[in-house]
Amino acid sequence: MWIKDLDHCEEFIAGDDSILREILHPDKAELKLGYSLAHAVVKPRMKTFQHRLKTSEVYYLLEGEGVMYIDDESQPVHSGQAVYIPPQSVQYIHNTGTSDLKFLCIVDPAWRPEDEEVLE
Repeated sequence: MWIKDLDHCEEFIAGDDSILREILHPDKAELKLGYSLAHAVVKPRMKTFQHRLKTSEVYYLLEGEGVMYIDDESQPVHSGQAVYIPPQSVQYIHNTGTSDLKFLCIVDPAWRPEDEEVLE
């Protein structure tokens, strides 16, 4: 059985300027995975940099509220929602609330630095 505690995941600033903790990645765990899973935090009134991935991504919002931007569309989002982000889409999220916006990022196939382009 494999279990990982979020508190034991190293925190760092991602390329999009979110606070990230990588939970699962096939290159960093001896698990047979095709995807990666990370926990992200965007502070109140902040937004991530515009960026795009070559792969698809899903955000699952755990806490907070904001506005999700994908290409030319925007939509209010809040905890309990999942957002699908198609490959090659320009994306960012803006925390419009007064508390941390926390969400899971699922990237399939697994996230790689060379598959991400930060636009800001």
